[in-house]
Amino acid sequence: MLADRLSLIKPSPTVAVTAKANELKAAGHDVIGLGAGEPDFNTPEHIKQAAIKAMADNKTRYTAVDGIAELKQAICDKFKKDNNISCTPDMITVGTGGKQVLYNALMASINPGDEVIIPAPFWVSYPDMVLLAEGTPVIVECGQNKNFKITADALENAITDKTKWVILNSPSNPTGVGYTKTDLEALAEILRKYPHVNIMTDDMYEYLVYDDFKFTTMVEIAPDLQDRTLTCNGVSKAYCMTGWRIGYATGPKPLIKGIAKIQSQSTTNPNTIAQYAALAALNGPVDFLADNNAAFVRRRNFVVSRLNSIDGLQCSMPDGAFYVYPSCAGVIGKKTPDGTLIETDSDYVTYLLEAEGVACVQGTAFGLSPYFRISYATSDTLLDDALNRIERATIKLR
Repeated sequence: MLADRLSLIKPSPTVAVTAKANELKAAGHDVIGLGAGEPDFNTPEHIKQAAIKAMADNKTRYTAVDGIAELKQAICDKFKKDNNISCTPDMITVGTGGKQVLYNALMASINPGDEVIIPAPFWVSYPDMVLLAEGTPVIVECGQNKNFKITADALENAITDKTKWVILNSPSNPTGVGYTKTDLEALAEILRKYPHVNIMTDDMYEYLVYDDFKFTTMVEIAPDLQDRTLTCNGVSKAYCMTGWRIGYATGPKPLIKGIAKIQSQSTTNPNTIAQYAALAALNGPVDFLADNNAAFVRRRNFVVSRLNSIDGLQCSMPDGAFYVYPSCAGVIGKKTPDGTLIETDSDYVTYLLEAEGVACVQGTAFGLSPYFRISYATSDTLLDDALNRIERATIKLR
């Protein structure tokens, strides 16, 4: 009954970890879930009120497949104001979350055998999306010695005549590391030499950046590459609207039309009410961001400090998002109190869940081991409890 293509992919590991944590909680277990990639803050009130008004005004019918005109214009205005990217509404697509925008773009552009360069560690869905589109993921490992970022040399070495896309995610899920202007300029120099390579930038965490890091996107520093770049974003993370499911992108008109064709035969338009909420998000006040980011910085600093105090773990300081990606190399080869050997990051993550009820995501899910991902988008109290448990479990390893 099932299609062969399903054998190529696996369920999202991050979704699976959250589901497992929720199952254990429902069964009465004391579990702290650090796997979910969503802010724990509520959607701002003015955005919720815009949704209520949209319903009261009976804006509950179908819209254009890839977004209402007002929202597309607001997205154009956002790209110009924040990223110095000039675009028109016919260069904009709005989808049911950033994930659908990425998926539609790959489905609309990849032919069998086309290659997509994906720096690892990567967001878990990139390779599987490529496989579903009958493409070939080309994974480029970017170790901690490279600050988890692809270099110009590594990019050039990965490009072949079959390369269709390179995907860049900044700040990154899972590492929180961001590409600087200098980083992107070096990559742009390589990409100019290979006009058949397209660039997909996943900028979902654009506004969640800390300290002195300045967010930059590829087209901002290399406008000459705009005609082969899809700049993707959405309202989920910064505006605390994960469940509203609105993502968007700007790109070349032929690609945007192709994305609309795919969407017209799958979901049709994104949720109408959520579109009006997203319009209010993009056009409304963003003063809440300062408070949210201050909380994320506090939590980040706490989690990094605590992890680095635990023998066997080592964690670098991320530039943004709300994840840390600590190394657990120091515990590989040790045994649990019952004698089980910790051979992989998956073993360690399983041990943390079973021994202390802390749910994290193993590094294998993101293409680079031995690491694991912690989301610090939860309360200070829960983070303190979770780190105490991680320390307690790790100390018991011998």
